[in-house]
Amino acid sequence: MAQKKIEPFHGFSPETVEFLWGIRFNNSREWFQPRKEQYLDCLYNPMLALSNELYEYLQKKRPDAALLRKVSRIYRDARRLFGRGPYKDHLWLSVEQPSDDWTGKPTYWFEVSPDGWSYGLGYWQPPPATMAKLRAKIDRDPAAMEKLTRRINRSKEFSLDIVEYKRPKSPPPSDLLAPWYRAKSVTIIHEEPWTELLYGRELVDRLETGYKFLLPFFDYLQAVEAEPETL
Repeated sequence: MAQKKIEPFHGFSPETVEFLWGIRFNNSREWFQPRKEQYLDCLYNPMLALSNELYEYLQKKRPDAALLRKVSRIYRDARRLFGRGPYKDHLWLSVEQPSDDWTGKPTYWFEVSPDGWSYGLGYWQPPPATMAKLRAKIDRDPAAMEKLTRRINRSKEFSLDIVEYKRPKSPPPSDLLAPWYRAKSVTIIHEEPWTELLYGRELVDRLETGYKFLLPFFDYLQAVEAEPETL
Protein backbone atom coordinates (compact mmCIF):
# COMPACT_ATOMS: atom_id res chain seq x y z
CA MET A 1 0.00 0.00 0.00
CA ALA A 2 1.40 3.40 -0.98
CA GLN A 3 2.18 5.71 1.92
CA LYS A 4 -0.14 8.68 2.16
CA LYS A 5 1.59 11.86 1.04
CA ILE A 6 2.10 14.42 3.79
CA GLU A 7 0.98 17.87 2.70
CA PRO A 8 3.23 20.94 3.24
CA PHE A 9 2.65 22.85 6.45
CA HIS A 10 0.30 25.80 5.90
CA GLY A 11 -0.13 26.82 9.54
CA PHE A 12 -2.39 26.11 12.46
CA SER A 13 -5.59 28.13 12.90
CA PRO A 14 -7.74 29.84 15.55
CA GLU A 15 -9.74 26.59 15.52
CA THR A 16 -6.63 24.77 16.77
CA VAL A 17 -6.37 26.73 19.98
CA GLU A 18 -10.15 26.61 20.46
CA PHE A 19 -9.99 22.83 20.17
CA LEU A 20 -7.17 22.63 22.76
CA TRP A 21 -9.17 24.76 25.20
CA GLY A 22 -12.11 22.48 24.50
CA ILE A 23 -10.14 19.44 25.61
CA ARG A 24 -8.92 21.19 28.74
CA PHE A 25 -12.44 21.98 29.90
CA ASN A 26 -14.29 18.99 28.42
CA ASN A 27 -11.84 16.13 28.78
CA SER A 28 -14.10 13.19 28.06
CA ARG A 29 -14.77 10.65 25.33
CA GLU A 30 -18.29 12.03 24.97
CA TRP A 31 -16.85 15.42 23.99
CA PHE A 32 -13.92 14.16 21.91
CA GLN A 33 -15.39 11.39 19.76
CA PRO A 34 -17.79 13.60 17.74
CA ARG A 35 -14.86 15.98 17.16
CA LYS A 36 -12.24 13.46 16.09
CA GLU A 37 -12.19 14.71 12.50
CA GLN A 38 -11.78 18.26 13.80
CA TYR A 39 -8.82 17.07 15.86
CA LEU A 40 -7.19 15.55 12.77
CA ASP A 41 -7.86 18.57 10.55
CA CYS A 42 -6.88 21.42 12.86
CA LEU A 43 -4.26 19.83 15.13
CA TYR A 44 -2.78 16.45 14.23
CA ASN A 45 -2.40 16.80 10.45
CA PRO A 46 -0.79 20.28 10.63
CA MET A 47 1.58 19.00 13.33
CA LEU A 48 2.48 16.00 11.17
CA ALA A 49 3.17 18.26 8.20
CA LEU A 50 5.33 20.56 10.34
CA SER A 51 7.25 17.60 11.79
CA ASN A 52 8.04 16.37 8.29
CA GLU A 53 9.48 19.73 7.20
CA LEU A 54 11.56 20.15 10.36
CA TYR A 55 12.84 16.60 10.11
CA GLU A 56 13.94 17.15 6.53
CA TYR A 57 15.69 20.39 7.51
CA LEU A 58 17.60 18.79 10.40
CA GLN A 59 18.38 15.63 8.45
CA LYS A 60 20.11 17.75 5.81
CA LYS A 61 22.08 19.54 8.52
CA ARG A 62 23.12 16.33 10.27
CA PRO A 63 22.79 13.48 7.73
CA ASP A 64 24.90 11.11 9.84
CA ALA A 65 22.75 11.45 12.96
CA ALA A 66 20.12 8.88 11.83
CA LEU A 67 17.31 11.15 12.98
CA LEU A 68 13.62 10.28 13.02
CA ARG A 69 10.49 12.31 13.64
CA LYS A 70 7.52 11.65 15.90
CA VAL A 71 4.21 13.30 16.70
CA SER A 72 2.75 12.61 20.12
CA ARG A 73 -0.55 10.87 20.68
CA ILE A 74 -3.45 12.89 22.03
CA TYR A 75 -4.51 9.88 24.11
CA ARG A 76 -3.16 9.51 27.62
CA ASP A 77 -1.86 6.14 28.75
CA ALA A 78 -4.88 4.52 30.41
CA ARG A 79 -2.59 3.11 33.10
CA ARG A 80 -1.43 6.59 34.10
CA LEU A 81 -4.54 8.76 34.15
CA PHE A 82 -4.25 9.54 37.89
CA GLY A 83 -7.69 11.13 37.90
CA ARG A 84 -7.09 13.13 34.73
CA GLY A 85 -9.15 12.91 31.55
CA PRO A 86 -8.25 10.46 28.77
CA TYR A 87 -6.79 13.15 26.46
CA LYS A 88 -3.81 15.49 26.56
CA ASP A 89 -4.54 19.19 26.15
CA HIS A 90 -1.23 19.63 24.30
CA LEU A 91 0.50 18.04 21.33
CA TRP A 92 4.14 17.99 20.35
CA LEU A 93 6.53 16.81 17.70
CA SER A 94 10.09 15.65 18.17
CA VAL A 95 13.12 15.03 15.99
CA GLU A 96 15.45 12.61 17.70
CA GLN A 97 17.81 9.69 17.36
CA PRO A 98 16.53 6.10 17.46
CA SER A 99 16.52 4.85 21.03
CA ASP A 100 14.62 2.58 23.39
CA ASP A 101 14.23 5.62 25.65
CA TRP A 102 14.23 8.99 23.84
CA THR A 103 14.10 10.90 27.15
CA GLY A 104 17.81 10.22 27.64
CA LYS A 105 18.86 11.51 24.21
CA PRO A 106 19.22 15.13 23.02
CA THR A 107 15.87 15.82 21.34
CA TYR A 108 14.47 18.70 19.31
CA TRP A 109 10.81 19.48 19.98
CA PHE A 110 7.93 21.85 19.26
CA GLU A 111 4.75 21.88 21.36
CA VAL A 112 1.38 23.64 21.37
CA SER A 113 -1.05 23.94 24.27
CA PRO A 114 -4.04 26.17 25.01
CA ASP A 115 -1.67 28.61 26.74
CA GLY A 116 0.90 28.97 23.98
CA TRP A 117 3.77 27.22 22.25
CA SER A 118 7.36 26.28 22.90
CA TYR A 119 10.31 24.70 21.17
CA GLY A 120 13.92 23.85 21.79
CA LEU A 121 16.38 21.08 22.52
CA GLY A 122 17.02 19.05 25.62
CA TYR A 123 17.14 15.98 27.81
CA TRP A 124 13.85 15.25 29.61
CA GLN A 125 14.73 12.39 31.92
CA PRO A 126 18.32 11.39 31.26
CA PRO A 127 19.71 8.63 33.46
CA PRO A 128 22.17 9.73 36.15
CA ALA A 129 24.97 8.07 34.19
CA THR A 130 24.35 10.39 31.23
CA MET A 131 24.51 13.51 33.39
CA ALA A 132 27.68 12.19 35.03
CA LYS A 133 29.21 11.78 31.55
CA LEU A 134 28.17 15.34 30.73
CA ARG A 135 29.89 16.72 33.83
CA ALA A 136 33.02 14.68 33.09
CA LYS A 137 33.13 16.06 29.55
CA ILE A 138 32.81 19.61 30.88
CA ASP A 139 35.53 18.96 33.48
CA ARG A 140 38.00 17.97 30.78
CA ASP A 141 37.39 21.09 28.69
CA PRO A 142 35.42 23.77 30.59
CA ALA A 143 36.10 26.40 27.94
CA ALA A 144 34.00 24.58 25.31
CA MET A 145 30.89 24.55 27.50
CA GLU A 146 31.54 28.08 28.74
CA LYS A 147 31.45 29.23 25.11
CA LEU A 148 28.12 27.46 24.56
CA THR A 149 26.68 28.78 27.83
CA ARG A 150 27.58 32.36 26.91
CA ARG A 151 25.83 31.74 23.61
CA ILE A 152 22.63 30.88 25.48
CA ASN A 153 22.99 33.81 27.87
CA ARG A 154 23.32 36.24 24.96
CA SER A 155 20.37 34.77 23.10
CA LYS A 156 17.09 36.68 22.95
CA GLU A 157 15.30 33.53 21.81
CA PHE A 158 16.37 30.79 24.21
CA SER A 159 17.03 30.25 27.89
CA LEU A 160 18.43 27.37 29.90
CA ASP A 161 15.82 25.51 31.93
CA ILE A 162 16.93 22.85 34.42
CA VAL A 163 15.44 20.49 36.96
CA GLU A 164 17.88 20.61 39.85
CA TYR A 165 19.34 17.97 42.09
CA LYS A 166 18.84 18.79 45.75
CA ARG A 167 22.56 19.46 45.82
CA PRO A 168 25.23 19.57 43.09
CA LYS A 169 26.93 16.28 42.36
CA SER A 170 30.36 17.94 42.08
CA PRO A 171 31.76 21.48 42.17
CA PRO A 172 31.67 23.33 38.83
CA PRO A 173 34.86 24.66 37.24
CA SER A 174 33.33 28.17 37.18
CA ASP A 175 30.21 30.04 38.29
CA LEU A 176 29.12 30.25 34.67
CA LEU A 177 28.92 26.47 34.49
CA ALA A 178 27.17 25.98 37.83
CA PRO A 179 23.70 25.34 36.32
CA TRP A 180 24.99 22.31 34.42
CA TYR A 181 26.31 20.81 37.64
CA ARG A 182 22.96 21.26 39.39
CA ALA A 183 21.02 19.81 36.48
CA LYS A 184 19.10 16.57 36.84
CA SER A 185 17.62 17.29 33.41
CA VAL A 186 18.12 20.22 31.07
CA THR A 187 16.38 21.91 28.15
CA ILE A 188 17.20 24.96 26.05
CA ILE A 189 13.78 26.45 25.52
CA HIS A 190 11.72 29.25 23.99
CA GLU A 191 8.13 29.83 25.15
CA GLU A 192 5.48 32.38 24.19
CA PRO A 193 1.70 32.78 23.97
CA TRP A 194 -0.34 32.05 20.84
CA THR A 195 0.29 34.62 18.12
CA GLU A 196 -0.49 35.06 14.43
CA LEU A 197 2.91 33.48 13.71
CA LEU A 198 1.37 30.03 14.19
CA TYR A 199 -1.13 30.59 11.42
CA GLY A 200 1.28 30.54 8.48
CA ARG A 201 4.54 29.29 7.03
CA GLU A 202 6.54 31.94 8.86
CA LEU A 203 6.54 29.50 11.77
CA VAL A 204 8.68 27.07 9.76
CA ASP A 205 11.30 29.77 9.17
CA ARG A 206 11.31 30.71 12.86
CA LEU A 207 11.77 27.13 14.01
CA GLU A 208 14.46 26.34 11.44
CA THR A 209 16.40 29.45 12.49
CA GLY A 210 16.13 28.41 16.12
CA TYR A 211 17.14 24.82 15.43
CA LYS A 212 20.17 26.05 13.48
CA PHE A 213 21.22 28.07 16.54
CA LEU A 214 20.92 24.91 18.63
CA LEU A 215 22.99 22.65 16.37
CA PRO A 216 26.26 23.17 18.34
CA PHE A 217 24.42 22.13 21.52
CA PHE A 218 23.03 19.05 19.78
CA ASP A 219 26.53 18.12 18.64
CA TYR A 220 27.92 18.57 22.14
CA LEU A 221 25.20 16.54 23.84
CA GLN A 222 25.35 13.85 21.18
CA ALA A 223 29.09 13.49 21.86
CA VAL A 224 28.33 12.82 25.53
CA GLU A 225 27.06 9.39 24.52
CA ALA A 226 30.59 8.38 23.53
CA GLU A 227 32.01 9.31 26.94
CA PRO A 228 33.20 6.45 29.22
CA GLU A 229 31.02 5.52 32.17
CA THR A 230 31.93 7.46 35.32
CA LEU A 231 29.52 5.94 37.89
